[in-house]
Amino acid sequence: MTTNPSTADLVNQAAAQISTLVRDELTLAKQELTEKGKRAGVGGGLYGGAAVLSLYGLGLLLALTVVLLNLAMPLWVALLIVMVVVFAAAGVAALLGKQKLATATPPIPTDAIAGVEADVQTIKTAAQRGRQA
Repeated sequence: MTTNPSTADLVNQAAAQISTLVRDELTLAKQELTEKGKRAGVGGGLYGGAAVLSLYGLGLLLALTVVLLNLAMPLWVALLIVMVVVFAAAGVAALLGKQKLATATPPIPTDAIAGVEADVQTIKTAAQRGRQA
């Protein structure tokens, strides 16, 4: 002979389960935000690297100007090649930084939100079944 739990027991069980569920969802949200923060840091670092490389490129451009004024043809060709390579590297770093920042934003825990929405739907469905029984 099985005894049916009382309404108070069912409410207490539901409250305990909801508390555990909320705690787990908050943990998931914290982990997701931590991961997105790390990606944002990498993207920001790559943007910073692009800025530094651009400054070196500007220095090389100034050196090229001095060389051109001195009319030393072989030297300015070499400086021109180096300058183009440095600017190309800055462009690549900027594009990579932009890509990393795009994957980190918006800083919303989308996986955790989806999990909570699914949990709410499950609770609603269970409550509707309970009313029908």
